[in-house]
Amino acid sequence: MNIPWTQPDYWGNEIAYVTKAMESTWLSGGAFHNQFEDQFKEILKKKHALAVSNGTTAIHLAYLGLGIKPGDEIIIPGFCFQAAANIALQVGAKPIFAEVDKDTWCLDLKDVENKITSKTKAIIPVHTYGNCCEMDEILQLAKSKNIIVLEDCAESLFSTYKGHQSGTLGLVNTFSFQATKTITTGEGGLVVTDDDELAERMMLYRSHGMNRQKVIYWHEVPGHNFRLTNIQAALGVAQLEKKETIIKERKRVYHTYVELLSGVDGIKFQKINDTVDPLIWAIALKLDEKAFPQGRDAVMNQLKEVGIETRPGFYASSILPIYEKHSLLVCEDVSRNVISLPSFPTLTNQQIEFICQEFIKLKK
Repeated sequence: MNIPWTQPDYWGNEIAYVTKAMESTWLSGGAFHNQFEDQFKEILKKKHALAVSNGTTAIHLAYLGLGIKPGDEIIIPGFCFQAAANIALQVGAKPIFAEVDKDTWCLDLKDVENKITSKTKAIIPVHTYGNCCEMDEILQLAKSKNIIVLEDCAESLFSTYKGHQSGTLGLVNTFSFQATKTITTGEGGLVVTDDDELAERMMLYRSHGMNRQKVIYWHEVPGHNFRLTNIQAALGVAQLEKKETIIKERKRVYHTYVELLSGVDGIKFQKINDTVDPLIWAIALKLDEKAFPQGRDAVMNQLKEVGIETRPGFYASSILPIYEKHSLLVCEDVSRNVISLPSFPTLTNQQIEFICQEFIKLKK
């Protein structure tokens, strides 16, 4: 049995809508692009939703709209996918890495507070693997210090925090529709906000700095081309038609893993607080080094030998040489010991049972 870590899943009208977009001759902007944005405005109850080329450009666009400049400091968790940190460097800002909670793997508020200086411009909670950070506490701290909150929801689409959709609480929030994500357009992303002036600036930066409703080819700001194509949006619209099915199947996969692996000594799931109803993007487990003395990487290779593809946890920022030297002991421990198992929504219960059986065999 060969089981990939992920695979694209098509739920109905993807091919038909992509074909329709191509036949419309509107390959860049178009009806599907507008529909995709409108649907997310409705789902997330936000005034503005800007579809973009990927989740990383979504963050870049948000930084440009916010006026993030050289010398500004951005607080980011040291354990996560580091798109927000990399784009901070791209715009000349300084990423400041904070510890994560040892159980939830989300931002540790106490360490965030310790990292705030007069140069802090924004805090970026990254909702890793579909879990959600404790947003009330983060928002309260940010408000008391007059700091912007930008939620990175690349992995947490349709998760909720205290009944609020992930990505609806920050001033500006970003999402990813990359091939492995809950809703996919192949590559793609989204920026949402309720702030009219911010949205207007981001719309300019998204499309070469031009306001085409005024004058074509008149550049008002030095913009980029961050646009999502109509073809990609068509794929996304088709996926959104099956949103409830996708959510149901992803929950089934997660709960099946929990049923089979909870209580197994040496294997620890990411803690989900009572405030969070997660839609888990990737099944991630922390291994006890005593139960798996061969180490996480060896476990991955052993699973590969029986046809099971896995992924490691994200590398902690403190062990990546592209960032200024710093130390984050919790992030490093999580990074070293987390393994991510196959997680796509069409994974069958039989496949999950096989994965779990082979995984448990590797305990010493």
